[in-house]
Amino acid sequence: MIAFIENHENLLLWLTIVSIIGFIASILLIPWIVTTIPADYFTHPKRQKLLWGDRPHIVRFIVIFLKNIIGVLLIIGGIALLFLPGQGIITILIGLLIMDFPYKYRFEIWIIKHPFVLKSINKLRAKANKRPLVI
Repeated sequence: MIAFIENHENLLLWLTIVSIIGFIASILLIPWIVTTIPADYFTHPKRQKLLWGDRPHIVRFIVIFLKNIIGVLLIIGGIALLFLPGQGIITILIGLLIMDFPYKYRFEIWIIKHPFVLKSINKLRAKANKRPLVI
């Protein structure tokens, strides 16, 4: 029984540390990501699909595989953060946006077209002296 309590305390400690790191990372990374994307990012009906097009197939496969693994981990962590202190919904959204899946572009447009989201993003971009996003 004592071993269970010690393991439970260690788990809570690790979850707390992960939650704090996720919270700080989201505070730092979200404004950076929002201000670095080009203003016309969402206006192209088809964006470049192969960012690593000049690389060998194995490199592209590894990069896409790692992006999807990181995305899944962020989604799982975001679900955990819904019950722990932290930015659960934002972490889930970042995980979804990192991953490659069918209809991802439509999903991104659907999120960005919500007036509250677009207004918030353009406020952050204005503070960084960047043009507003064009939808």
